[in-house]
Amino acid sequence: MPPAALKQDWILRAAPSGQLERIEAYFGGHGYGMHRHDTYAIGRTLSGVQSFHYRRGLRHSLPGGTIVLHPDEVHDGQAGTEAGFHYRMIYVEPALIQQILGGRQLPFIPGGISADPRLYAASASLLQDTHDPIDPLQEDDALYELSHALCAAAGGKPARRSADYAAAERARQYIHASLEQSITLEQLSAAACTDRWSLSRDFRALFGTSPYRYVMLRRLDQARRLIAAGMPLAQAAAASGFTDQSHLTRRHVQTYGMAPDRWRRMLRR
Repeated sequence: MPPAALKQDWILRAAPSGQLERIEAYFGGHGYGMHRHDTYAIGRTLSGVQSFHYRRGLRHSLPGGTIVLHPDEVHDGQAGTEAGFHYRMIYVEPALIQQILGGRQLPFIPGGISADPRLYAASASLLQDTHDPIDPLQEDDALYELSHALCAAAGGKPARRSADYAAAERARQYIHASLEQSITLEQLSAAACTDRWSLSRDFRALFGTSPYRYVMLRRLDQARRLIAAGMPLAQAAAASGFTDQSHLTRRHVQTYGMAPDRWRRMLRR
């Protein structure tokens, strides 16, 4: 009996977000027969070889690439070796991509697999551990990045339009006044008096980073000020809009390369 047969197949669905579906799965052999979605299916193989028939060819996805199945394209899925395959996938409606791209032709990735590093990086947040929830603003941020990375990987050229500074500045001021509470892109666009995807584009163009990352960095700034003033980490996390101390610690390590407790101990008084 092959080793893969000793391991049970499984599928894990993330909590619904309202904008996309996220799954993680393992199959030791045959996964699913020929079928199609009316969404993009975008994912990555975490281990093993993920084989599938797609557009009259047999494809083999390995860790390090990005799977991009175009809406309404027939495909199946099975293990390419006896080790089975472990993967994550998101399903994104074309209408959502169009809201971001504004009527441009839907990006198409030939062959269903891309080695483009921009696409791999842009999909990382949406393809993180399925047990981990995604902040709504982070999800919107990632969808914007993903849509434009799809265009770039498909060979499209970015459209150029002038940025609305007044609207982006209204959103920035709203962020500074609301760090202690949850912030969504809908709230920012309402404060800016513009649509959310125009705001996403203009904010990046004018302030050099995305709305989600700007919010996270300002929360870290505030938390570090409070920690330096002697506030305990858990209280500083809550006062700066983080869900808990571990959330603060993860973001601090990602941004500064060290835990906030170590940073506090290194401070000279």
